[in-house]
Amino acid sequence: MLTVTNLSKSYGKDVILDEVTFTVNPGERVGLTGRNGSGKTTLFKLITGEEEADGGAISVPRGYAVSYLSQHIRFTEKTVLKEACKNMKTHEDGRDETYRVKSILLGLGFSSSRFDFDPKMLSGGYQVRLNLSKILVSEPNLLLLDEPTNYLDILSIRWLARFLCAWKNELILVTHDRRFMDSVTTHTMGIHRKKIRKVPGSTEKLYQQIIQEEEVYEKTRVNDERKRKEIEQFIGRFRAQASRARAVQSKIRMLEKRDKKEKLTEERGLDFEFKAAPFPGKWLVEVDNLSFAFSQEGPLIINGLTVAVKKRDRIAIIGKNGKGKTTLLKLIAGELVSTKGSIRPNQNLTPAYFGQMNVDRLDPNKTVLEEVLSAHTEYALGSARGICGAMLFEDEKALKKISVLSGGERSRVMLGKILARPANMILLDEPDNHLDAESIDALVEAIDVFDGAVMIVTHSEMILSAIATRLIVFDGGSVNLFEGTYEDFLERVGWADERGVDGEHVREDSEDTQKIPNRKDLRKLRAQIIGDKSKILAPLKKQITELEREITDLEKGIDRDNKTLIEASRSGEGKKIESLSLAIYNARGKIEGLFEELDVVTGEYERKSEIFETQLAELQVPDNA
Repeated sequence: MLTVTNLSKSYGKDVILDEVTFTVNPGERVGLTGRNGSGKTTLFKLITGEEEADGGAISVPRGYAVSYLSQHIRFTEKTVLKEACKNMKTHEDGRDETYRVKSILLGLGFSSSRFDFDPKMLSGGYQVRLNLSKILVSEPNLLLLDEPTNYLDILSIRWLARFLCAWKNELILVTHDRRFMDSVTTHTMGIHRKKIRKVPGSTEKLYQQIIQEEEVYEKTRVNDERKRKEIEQFIGRFRAQASRARAVQSKIRMLEKRDKKEKLTEERGLDFEFKAAPFPGKWLVEVDNLSFAFSQEGPLIINGLTVAVKKRDRIAIIGKNGKGKTTLLKLIAGELVSTKGSIRPNQNLTPAYFGQMNVDRLDPNKTVLEEVLSAHTEYALGSARGICGAMLFEDEKALKKISVLSGGERSRVMLGKILARPANMILLDEPDNHLDAESIDALVEAIDVFDGAVMIVTHSEMILSAIATRLIVFDGGSVNLFEGTYEDFLERVGWADERGVDGEHVREDSEDTQKIPNRKDLRKLRAQIIGDKSKILAPLKKQITELEREITDLEKGIDRDNKTLIEASRSGEGKKIESLSLAIYNARGKIEGLFEELDVVTGEYERKSEIFETQLAELQVPDNA
């Protein structure tokens, strides 16, 4: 349980938190919302003690463990698995829970082949994932997650949502993806105007409450202002009349006691729309049998994709990281050349491309205004100023150098440059990175009303559900066009990993497997597969049986202890009651852990069993062969 009382924090004259008070009760999973810069990360650092508050108090029970997903990464072990196990919670019975660590690593997108990698050799994204796995493994009383979906692909995000839904302790979660947040949390807490509000339920419920409170405040303020003016007019009219002196003094005292409510300042968000260039034809781009590899000897990243893009298309490109989504967008944008097949743009095509790495192309010595002006040579200064304002760079902020901007601010500059130039097809590569929830809402609205085509790479299921009408799906080792929405895809096809397939081929189509074996070879292969099946599945089956037996024995023991506990309660045997209660509590904890292990082992048994059955079916050998 976390209790925060009258907490205040400022940086110089900039007040971040102003005497905020809230409680996170046992078992609550709280979503923390607020605009970029509102103080969410600052609050986390205050809770962990990384920063000191100017006033107020933060209290937790003795022995209460708090874990924070920090951006500071430091690894000391030689392998990924050993590093992930380092913070593993030890149990009194000495049970080895390495299986649980492995399941978390797999859920976050690590393949089992990476378990023996040196953590320091991982890419930045996978180092962040390893850091996240260490936090989840440690099972703290309070888990603080600040944008945990950064660097995760869509499948890992879906896995993390399921994992956090089962989290038994307390959780405070910051994420710009409202759909992800609402799927995980029990309460929502918002930092708004330097204060904190907390409600049970979704982000929508919190925002509606804030709107209602501010409407009531404004009505009260207007009414108070009207009464204040009436009192001031009375004082002015009768101040000089001696007969009214007592009444005037009474009104003056009344005015002094009345607090003046200040008008709420408007909190601006992104407000913009993409300018559409005219397009008289039907197809903007036609992609035919497209294939691509980074070298002649290298594997094909994209193989045989065909798609035609028409006006008003909203095509989402989805899949795991590193499978070719960004590469496809670069091919269509003309930044890469295809290995095979063709990309035929219409002669009237005017594209605009927002790439992940395009932010690095901004000139650090230019101002925001200069970058926007450089996007379109005929653009007027006043219009460029308007775009800067729409991207929240008003007045002097538009004269900031690119070199001093944050990642989120640079992303807004890139969006501003796209706004400056009319286009009839917009290519967006994870544009929601670094944007807060309100800015993402504005982006979705702008995409919705744009009178051209949009192709977008995103891992946000909220954005996918809001805009996608067609999908290009990288999954199961191939890329395919899906005609329909993301919800249609989940219902009719679904992700290979979630169908029980781990994305790896059961058998590679090598030259050897293409040969037609004779009946003797088939019998030998079948015998070998059956032997391997028995060798691999028998230990798993035995482990499942032992786990089920252990769970059954513990449950029988709890039933016996419960009956004895009732008898001890009737006779008032205090020590016996205490020892039995502790034994029941420990047994239930063991059962919970055993069920988790059983889920992992059963899943592995079913997956491997399916692979063997597929291999046997492919041989097509009759039983009497």
